Amino acid sequence: MPKPMIEDLPYPDLSVLTIDCKNAQIIMPAYADAESEMTAVLQYIFQSVNFDVAGNSRFATALEEIAIAEMKHLDLLGEALLRMGVSPMYVRRPPNKCDYYATCNVNYATRPAAMIAADITAETEAIRTYEQMLCKITNPVLGALISRILLDERMHLKTFKDMYCEIVAAPN
Repeated sequence: MPKPMIEDLPYPDLSVLTIDCKNAQIIMPAYADAESEMTAVLQYIFQSVNFDVAGNSRFATALEEIAIAEMKHLDLLGEALLRMGVSPMYVRRPPNKCDYYATCNVNYATRPAAMIAADITAETEAIRTYEQMLCKITNPVLGALISRILLDERMHLKTFKDMYCEIVAAPN
């Protein structure tokens, strides 16, 4: 069973979080917006299956390991949201229950270079978004969570860049 591709560092204890709707609203887009952890999970699993069927088990496994890491992030963000008083629904901006997450956010490219290029773009955007969140978050535990997630996202970006270089260097 693949393991999550994460840094070997603990995540902060979220049990100390209390009701804090303002900070919860800051992190909500990372949970279930177009460029969220939810999108990353679905996209990387889709790509893992494609690489596996194409016979590239190494890339398939790497994508699955990154998807598992993104699932961990989704779980942690969901727990944080719930502890801060916001239901972790798959909507852009709770409590608006009509703005549901849509799978059209997933990039469905199937050419190897296009898939990994989309992942590089997604991870770069995730890093930028998390860095912007850090400037707005006033809760130190939530800030620690976002900082810890950022470490994993940077690892994923490096992995995708390495994969892309390998793909474009390979003979057709």
